[in-house]
Amino acid sequence: MSVRTSTAAAVTATALLALPLATAPAAARDQAEGRLFLTLSGAQNTWIRGVRLACPGPGGHHPHAAEACQRLGRAAGRPDAPPVAGEKPPAPCTKENDPVTASVDGDWRGGQVAWRRIYPNACALEAATGPVFRF
Repeated sequence: MSVRTSTAAAVTATALLALPLATAPAAARDQAEGRLFLTLSGAQNTWIRGVRLACPGPGGHHPHAAEACQRLGRAAGRPDAPPVAGEKPPAPCTKENDPVTASVDGDWRGGQVAWRRIYPNACALEAATGPVFRF
């Protein structure tokens, strides 16, 4: 794939992802705490999946939207913030080496978010981010 083709595909994908957000009523957009696109991918991009998360509100397509929004709200939008008081501590993980890449792009409380981390395995991702990447 040429650079021009991959750039065009990325621009098109970004524009398509923004369409549902652009059609929301103005009042809902003004009250939004965050509108994020979350992705997960396996080692060497052997698989990839993503969801849209809107906080507060219907939550986009995230299956655990309420919990993910609550976690992000308590952590000032940081997916990997340490657990806050009252949160269940993460379970211990094995040392399995099966890397998972997590990323978040969008906006949170008026600021842009562009976050990406590689975790050694899915358990380490869950321990660090809780319900945010549980999709």
